[in-house]
Amino acid sequence: MPEGDSVHKLARTLDRSLLGRILVRTDLRVPQLATRDLAGRTVLEHATHGKHLLTRLSGGLTLHSHLRMDGSWTVTGPGKRLPASLMPDVRVVLETDRGRTAYGLHLQDLALVETTAEDGLVGHLGPDPLRPDWDAPEAVRRLRADPATPLVSALLDQTRMAGLGNLWANELAFIVGRSPWTPIGELDVERLVILAARALKHSALVPGAYQVTTGNGHRGESHWVAGRQRRPCLRCGTTVQMAPELPGDPANRRTWWCPSCQPGPGPEARSRQPAR
Repeated sequence: MPEGDSVHKLARTLDRSLLGRILVRTDLRVPQLATRDLAGRTVLEHATHGKHLLTRLSGGLTLHSHLRMDGSWTVTGPGKRLPASLMPDVRVVLETDRGRTAYGLHLQDLALVETTAEDGLVGHLGPDPLRPDWDAPEAVRRLRADPATPLVSALLDQTRMAGLGNLWANELAFIVGRSPWTPIGELDVERLVILAARALKHSALVPGAYQVTTGNGHRGESHWVAGRQRRPCLRCGTTVQMAPELPGDPANRRTWWCPSCQPGPGPEARSRQPAR
């Protein structure tokens, strides 16, 4: 599932095909950008902040996109194109002077802004471990700001620490050995931030480690609890439980936990404060 590590890896993949290349044909298939033409501009950088991708172009423009749950990018070689069945889902087409073409499918929150105005799109986000300006003490401060917030809801709030999605929120709760609904103020937040940052960096940067939280990449054994409802806990054998998401409430996504390895409050302690 797309999280901060997913977007960071995507940026490096796009670098290999687009970085330094001149765009010769572009098509932005959303109403607010349909008349904009980026041909003639050079791709300077793919920067990320949390789950946001910032494609920086010459002339001081940035194309911003967000993958949400089902967004993706794919690149075709010279003379190639996507299957016709996928074309209705394309929102962005960027063809380069070397013939490679990047297609953005199901992309959300598309925007084209002056590069100097990026803060208006991502300035609300918390510190991101995958950025050069990572600020661990600031992440700790923000996570502690509302000590009553349940652990998973605090980790899902992108204004506190950017890049952690539902998979990492659930897995980190298991790793620290606490119920997902433990008030964040009851945890060692400094240690939690260190673990979270280490996990994101390892997943994004180490070959073969992408979103493997157990150290075992075999199918069905790569996660401690996420996606493992009704299956035995890999540590103690207790049946892993799952609380369904609360519709329309991003602070309360589908949540998995081991009642034995993760003592503390149950889902009745869910926060009603929305994650942002």
